[in-house]
Amino acid sequence: MAGPSPFELLREVPVGPGRAAISWLGQAGFALRAGRATALLDAFLASHEARLYEPSFPPSAATGLDVVLCTHEHIDHFDGESAPGIAAASPSAVFVVPTPIVDMVTEAGISGDRVVGLQPGETAEIAGLTIRAVPAKHGITMEDAYGFGEELSGGLVRFLGYVVESEGLRLYHAGDTIHYEGMETELRELAIDVAILPINGRDPERERRGIVGNLTEREAAWLAKEMEAGMLIPMHYDMFRGNRGYPELLVQSVQMDYPGVPVFVPPRETPFICASARPR
Repeated sequence: MAGPSPFELLREVPVGPGRAAISWLGQAGFALRAGRATALLDAFLASHEARLYEPSFPPSAATGLDVVLCTHEHIDHFDGESAPGIAAASPSAVFVVPTPIVDMVTEAGISGDRVVGLQPGETAEIAGLTIRAVPAKHGITMEDAYGFGEELSGGLVRFLGYVVESEGLRLYHAGDTIHYEGMETELRELAIDVAILPINGRDPERERRGIVGNLTEREAAWLAKEMEAGMLIPMHYDMFRGNRGYPELLVQSVQMDYPGVPVFVPPRETPFICASARPR
């Protein structure tokens, strides 16, 4: 008999002002409960031959959501197969995506009045959450990597990260990205409490296989230090054979090169609480 879903477990965790209950769902997927809102970020729930483990719950278990955030169109960030099931399970949920992929989301079966497109610097207010879009530097394929996707999107940015704020707590989910000029300065000014960064890196061998990479473990540690993040949580390292990252290397890099950055490596689907220690 199946146990409670991550969303049911999340709802059992008490939260208050400046606090959020978070559950890592694997890869770049997170569920977040803060204030009166529950959000889903970059969840990948479909079966896939390259997965190292199968999803532990179906889209129909994604109940009680107010907002579904997707950073870009890759399947492990926008899961078009699962999106209609998530939308049906949470009929009030709004999908927030980069503006250039709004049509992709509606073509997957999500009603257009439930889809909000954002560009860097724009914000959306949903269920008490303030969602701010920031750019991510990535690529659909190696032919267009590494950039912001503007040449594919009529000048619009195609890859995003999101800063989600609730009652003084600010969480940054980077999506897929490498470093770009001014990134650490912009994020420092946003006073991030929790930085969720990819660590699977990139190298010529993977790029020859068409895999567009991300921050390395050391780059993620450096970025968290430079942006003065309250906490660093690694992501995007566990799901696909041949495209892994190593959180132990992240921890070592922080200890040896960038001391003072709190790092938390959560287990999958186990709720934890983050709190803001910053005066607002």
